[in-house]
Amino acid sequence: MSLYLAQTDTTVGFLSQDAGRLFEAKGRDQNKPFLKVFCELHVLKAQLRVPLVHRRRVRHARKTTFIVKNQAFRYVTEPEHARFLRPHGWFYSTSANASGASFDPDFCRERANRIVEDARGLSEQPSSKIYRLGRTRLKRIR
Repeated sequence: MSLYLAQTDTTVGFLSQDAGRLFEAKGRDQNKPFLKVFCELHVLKAQLRVPLVHRRRVRHARKTTFIVKNQAFRYVTEPEHARFLRPHGWFYSTSANASGASFDPDFCRERANRIVEDARGLSEQPSSKIYRLGRTRLKRIR
């Protein structure tokens, strides 16, 4: 399974459908899960159940990560990133750096199998907002 380096909707990230590849590339603790990134709602609905009161919030959110029952996910509508995601359906995603370190372009390029660059290039940007969704409550984490 390939390990992609791409500009996500928030920052430069590693993307793969194999979580093991991401753990290996980042040197990350095996107990810390990755978020899943989706660009189509029917794929998201097949894998997660978003509480009814939060569905509209998820559908219209921009640059926002949500956590439901300890599974982090992001629904992407940004055209450039969604165009890359669409043929694959979903990816595990994480920032493109060593675990606990800052962004280093050389580190990223040597770890990735495939590098995906579009008109935006590859640049570090602020991370997403994170919310935990309960049955009726919403809690801001970051």
